Amino acid sequence: MTKVFAYAIRKDEEPFLNEWKEAHKDIDVDYTDKLLTPETAKLAKGADGVVVYQQLDYTADTLQALADAGVTKMSLRNVGVDNIDMDKAKELGFQITNVPVYSPNAIAEHAAIQAARVLRQDKRMDEKMAKRDLRWAPTIGREVRDQVVGVVGTGHIGQVFMRIMEGFGAKVIAYDIFKNPELEKKGYYVDSLDDLYKQADVISLHVPDVPANVHMINDKSIAEMKDGLVIVNCSRGRLVDTDAVIRGLDSGKIFGFVMDTYEDEVGVFNKDWEGKEFPDKRLADLIDRPNVLVTPHTAFYTTHAVRNMVVKAFNNNLKLINGEKPDSPVALNKNKF
Repeated sequence: MTKVFAYAIRKDEEPFLNEWKEAHKDIDVDYTDKLLTPETAKLAKGADGVVVYQQLDYTADTLQALADAGVTKMSLRNVGVDNIDMDKAKELGFQITNVPVYSPNAIAEHAAIQAARVLRQDKRMDEKMAKRDLRWAPTIGREVRDQVVGVVGTGHIGQVFMRIMEGFGAKVIAYDIFKNPELEKKGYYVDSLDDLYKQADVISLHVPDVPANVHMINDKSIAEMKDGLVIVNCSRGRLVDTDAVIRGLDSGKIFGFVMDTYEDEVGVFNKDWEGKEFPDKRLADLIDRPNVLVTPHTAFYTTHAVRNMVVKAFNNNLKLINGEKPDSPVALNKNKF
């Protein structure tokens, strides 16, 4: 009987895993809540393929241990593949899939909602309300429709974000090295990132974590931006030089910051720190600021998205096992290590 083994299955994923099992009764499905590591790879022994999701690197040792267990068909429940040792995967003959589109709406909605909340100074107002301070001033907001919204990256998520912001009545401009023909016809694109930085009141990032994009938000780029801008990062943590943003917040150059991803989030996000010493003073400072909205990489986290991540990953893995073409194969030709 064909067997699929899954790693790092959360409680919120179990209903959708069970749904898939019910629809594939001829497949033996087993799983653990543990991450895939060189030590846990042996749990997959006897399986034909594995389904995984984690922020830990898929190192050469991890891939070797999985191959030693007899498994080289691996399906990610997420988009990002930059944490895979691609050279080792290729050497061992791995076949890998991901889920590049599970719910653009989930992430775009979160980015739009948080941007609007920063503009309306909701966090400051919430803090006043908690103290029963019901005075209006000086907590005055800005309307979304009065902003020029700059969107960096016009893929699936960026386009949904653009539509949402236009629904508010905002003027939307965009930049992408790979222009969408329809958006180009409609005149959304500016000529350069510098043009976008100079025009936008709100800048939202929707690009991948590739070397050219690392710290694209930095002291120099912030200096080129309009005073009083809002920066939104619900994409990848390394796009933003966090220290540069803090300097911009301190100077007043940046009106507000939305942060769902953080360059040092691994080992900190998705853990309960209540009653414990918090390990990251810089992050603690950002969380405490009244004009910064921090969420722990949860923009994607909706029932719609989680179901798609589980179901699509399992479907991909079964196709790999059956020798069929999966919906979203990953090319093993790039390596960040």
